[in-house]
Amino acid sequence: MKRSEVRIAIEKTIAKLGEKGITLPMFGYWKLDDWKKRKEQLGTIRQTKLGWDVTDWGQGDFAHMGAVLFTVRNGVLGKPEVGTPYAEKYIVMEDGQELPLHFHFDKVEDIINRVGGILKIQVYNSLENGELDLVNDVEVEMDGIKSMVPAGSFVEVPVGCSITIRPGMYHLFHAEGDLIVGEVSAVNDDDTDNRFAAKLPRFTTIDEDEAVIYPLCNELETLVFGE
Repeated sequence: MKRSEVRIAIEKTIAKLGEKGITLPMFGYWKLDDWKKRKEQLGTIRQTKLGWDVTDWGQGDFAHMGAVLFTVRNGVLGKPEVGTPYAEKYIVMEDGQELPLHFHFDKVEDIINRVGGILKIQVYNSLENGELDLVNDVEVEMDGIKSMVPAGSFVEVPVGCSITIRPGMYHLFHAEGDLIVGEVSAVNDDDTDNRFAAKLPRFTTIDEDEAVIYPLCNELETLVFGE
């Protein structure tokens, strides 16, 4: 992605959240200089990688496979004294965008459709070797209600409803209409806890066509704390 695309996506997300009465923590609005001025106070944010996450998973097609995420709170695996023992995110998607098929090795997450259209989630089990299970039915739990669906089914999550994603369950998000999605989960570790069916990179490569305005969560170490 181009750095200008990242900036535009974040600015659109800030406006969209504001229209719905959603205010981010103060660091959601900081520019790079604001981060640098406060870096001595930000040890917890540094370790838990809070903040903006804009990605197209290296596919170069943000309008189709992409999302803007913002991590509000998080912890660190194996360090219960750092941050919180859970994570919370906003996931903002435009109509037609997808998050690619993947599962988590350890994280349990509730995905909540907060505002907008319908969130469609495709689900599969995984095999012992981590590959897709194309045969067996998948147990789906929505707002505490369990059911079985065929492998590869798209489960609809209307506004106000949620689905619980457990370790080993492959899931793909598809936005039917613009969406503001909430994620409440166990501690989130994007460096170690994702397996993508198509072996995609979790974070995108940035083409620096303009100066950095909003550093991404995976860039804080180099852009903010590395100087």
